Amino acid sequence: MSTDTPQRRSRFRWIPVRSGRAKVVAGLTALVVPLAAMVGLAAPASAATSATATYTKKSDWGSGFEGQWTVKNTGTTALSSWTIEWDFPSGTTAGSAWDATLTSSGGHYTAKNLSWNGSVAPGASISFGFNGTGSGSPTGCKLNGASCDGGSVPGDNAPSAPGTPTTSDVTNTSVKLSWSAATDDKGVKNYDVLRDGAKIATVTGTTYTNTGLTAGTDYSYAVQARDTADQTGPVSGAVSVRTTGGGGEQPGGDKVNLGYFTNWGVYGRNYHVKNLVTSGSAAKITHINYAFGNVQNGKCTIGDSYADYEKAYTADQSVDGVADTWDQPLRGNFNQLRKLKAKYPHIKILWSFGGWTWSGGFGQAVQNPAAFAQSCYDLVEDPRWADVFDGIDLDWEYPNACGLTCDTSGPAALKTMADAMRAKFGTKNLVTAAITADGSNGGKIDAADYGGASQSFDWYNVMTYDFFGAWAAKGPTAPHSPLTPYTGIPQAGFSSSEAIAKLKAKGVPAKKLLLGIGFYGRGWTGVTQSAPGGTATGAAPGTYEAGNEDYKVLKATCPSNGTIAGTAYAHCGTNWWSYDTPATIGTKMTWAKNQGLGGAFFWEFSGDTTNGELVNAIKTGLQ
Repeated sequence: MSTDTPQRRSRFRWIPVRSGRAKVVAGLTALVVPLAAMVGLAAPASAATSATATYTKKSDWGSGFEGQWTVKNTGTTALSSWTIEWDFPSGTTAGSAWDATLTSSGGHYTAKNLSWNGSVAPGASISFGFNGTGSGSPTGCKLNGASCDGGSVPGDNAPSAPGTPTTSDVTNTSVKLSWSAATDDKGVKNYDVLRDGAKIATVTGTTYTNTGLTAGTDYSYAVQARDTADQTGPVSGAVSVRTTGGGGEQPGGDKVNLGYFTNWGVYGRNYHVKNLVTSGSAAKITHINYAFGNVQNGKCTIGDSYADYEKAYTADQSVDGVADTWDQPLRGNFNQLRKLKAKYPHIKILWSFGGWTWSGGFGQAVQNPAAFAQSCYDLVEDPRWADVFDGIDLDWEYPNACGLTCDTSGPAALKTMADAMRAKFGTKNLVTAAITADGSNGGKIDAADYGGASQSFDWYNVMTYDFFGAWAAKGPTAPHSPLTPYTGIPQAGFSSSEAIAKLKAKGVPAKKLLLGIGFYGRGWTGVTQSAPGGTATGAAPGTYEAGNEDYKVLKATCPSNGTIAGTAYAHCGTNWWSYDTPATIGTKMTWAKNQGLGGAFFWEFSGDTTNGELVNAIKTGLQ
């Protein structure tokens, strides 16, 4: 195999076509802002009612978009009907609508409730949607003839969102919060401080120290501004923090046990966040990488909006046994991950961008690294799901080398990107990267400044798997994840130990290196020789991809009958497979500890058994 052989070929993705109102769209960053914070509003014709109207651009696929209005009753009596009016600029139009009657006159639009959704109880909300074209935003919003921000003073806009808080002076029982000020046309009076979604204090400045906390406990904070008329604006992004002490060690001591969770797994694989609970894996891992977000046009963008935040979960599918409602602001995997963190507060979640299929956009993105970092930060810290994520993972396959496409950004590009991401995300967020394990002379590790970039990354997920596979259709058969070199290995430098040694030699600290484990096997067919090194006729049949099969399947259909270089292999009929077992994972974890590595990671959860035996093997081996 040449040094350009791509790694992690199991990361091909697919998204099925869906019907109904769930749209299959190219994932652009969704925009959710209360209208009063986004545009200057026209003065209402009458005093403001005790209700607000908020506009959301739920998705944008270039040639069109899906818009949504949400009416919320902020008063103490029921709202019997509602009418929303707004203006779109020239070039932006609203078309078909659902859950409302929509009419227009030029660029002026009027939406009225239907017979069944006009009544809105105190504290409740109702939404309707429409399809549109153009890039403009609504202006001049009125709700029942009054300001859409629900202000008590005609023409008085609500304040903007404050900056996402930062944390400092963290102790066993306290944490200091600081944030940038909000703006308002009449002046900001004070700020509400929210902890885990509940208001705990109102302060006049832009700092607050929360005391009386529990040691070793995770908390999430956000802030919300109030103006001189006591109107509240949108909530800021959220920041997560863990108090010190308290014996809050993560499973496996101080070692990382990280697994990838794929957004497309909710389709054909029928694998959901709840499976992390039922398998027992959630109690044994420390981190999750949610894969993948896309990299397009120099920006981080949504990968699959339906799986990420639109899919509705029934009670039996949900982590906490509570079904999603049709009008809740966040659904899909993001909401399920939020529920998972509530049950297992030790888990940190990173949003991973790129991967094998979506790495082609990194080259353009790093041409303006600050703008790229800003786009990623804005998406990860979107107020709808900021509390879900604890950082970002960048899966560029591969900087200044060839993967699905070839990159020519130069050896410094990785460090440039890493430095920009760290500058934007700060020290309170995790910034990590999945990287090549090609340790051959002049190979992919030699192509980029992994040593320099490691100064800005918390750790590297070293993809020490997919070294060999049936892309070399005739073989020779070889373990796809060898721990060490062995006599007859098809390519020098293609082993875990050689990759780790080269990265250390380039100045990457051992504690910033995680050893990669594949929860799947690579296989050939037409093989007569049981030992590695045999010839083949092509890829062995696989459930989702020829030459690839989950461990949970291989364990039963083709049990291992030998080991080489620290990993297992199996010869069943004319099929030959290599994969890791609990026993070989144990060997690899012992080696990782002896090397002083920061821990291990794996691709990906759905390949494990229903009782999570591979996750358990990593946890046990790292202890």
